[in-house]
Amino acid sequence: MLAAGLPAAASPAAPGPGAFPGAPGVPGERPSFCEHDQRGGLAAELFCAEEGDLVEVRIGDLRPTQPAIGYDQIYYKQGRYTLGKDDVNKRFDDWCEANGQGGVEDAEPDATLHDPSTFTCEVDLGDETDDDIAEMKTFVVGPGGVPYLTDGHHTFTSLLEVAGPDVRVRVQVQDNLSTLPPSAFWQRMKDEDRVWLRDADGSTITPAQLPRQLGLDTMNNDELRALLYYTRDIGWESTDTLYAQFRWGNWITANPDIDLSDWDRADFDSYLDAVRTVSEAQVELDPSDVVDGEYTAGDLGVLDEWNDGDPADEGEFADLSTPYSADKPGKLAYALEYKNTHNLD
Repeated sequence: MLAAGLPAAASPAAPGPGAFPGAPGVPGERPSFCEHDQRGGLAAELFCAEEGDLVEVRIGDLRPTQPAIGYDQIYYKQGRYTLGKDDVNKRFDDWCEANGQGGVEDAEPDATLHDPSTFTCEVDLGDETDDDIAEMKTFVVGPGGVPYLTDGHHTFTSLLEVAGPDVRVRVQVQDNLSTLPPSAFWQRMKDEDRVWLRDADGSTITPAQLPRQLGLDTMNNDELRALLYYTRDIGWESTDTLYAQFRWGNWITANPDIDLSDWDRADFDSYLDAVRTVSEAQVELDPSDVVDGEYTAGDLGVLDEWNDGDPADEGEFADLSTPYSADKPGKLAYALEYKNTHNLD
């Protein structure tokens, strides 16, 4: 297990991303200097990271591999983090899970994400199970020792927005491709479906057009991506297929029978209507029906029955429909309350 991170770009004390361009070694393998490295520094640790290593990084140093996120999903998390209805703030629970330590057990009154000693996770470091590690986010080490995030854009953007880019968290190494030249690296990423090069409007972009940092001020808003987050476990469930919500979003855009013209993203009832419209259309699909490209509804986790067979006043849809006035509001209520509080569209 490694404990590594990237220095701020202006820091002269240690080499940062790109400090060792053209690292020697067989393309697609760790650099040859890893067996006898005399260079030191944090970037060198990333260069020598192996698949499965758990590496501590600064969230602000993680490079996105998709141009857009669903802002309304981030707003839900900001609502949970800042509106104060949880006994222990949700931000610590999310950090613990992302760090491979289950959920949060307790937190001091002045606890902060910048000091993990101020809160306690359910699982101690070193006691992680395979299931705990499976919940962790992933990145690929690219040319220049740059960590390209392949899973966790919404989780880490949520933490960044509430606590800033200097929060540190462990992320799992999915692959080390630092010896590949940039063109070969991006081709490999595309071939292995580890990068999403379509913007929120469906237009194709190049790797050079990807944001250089996570955040609401750097990443575009994909409204359908957020809507699909709220239809999860009502019309579809998570699978191992990457970019499932983006693929479902493409299906919505291409489907003239799904009418979202009356969808008001600031109105609770209108938003619930949109969730129901999309999720009901999803469960009408046969698992073998093509949704996006080569991906079928089954690949993307379509449910056999709407709301997993529960009536509207039970199950996931009932939870989502719970208003902010309740002791335990639903996700959508938190998102809209946060938006209303901060005058956000």
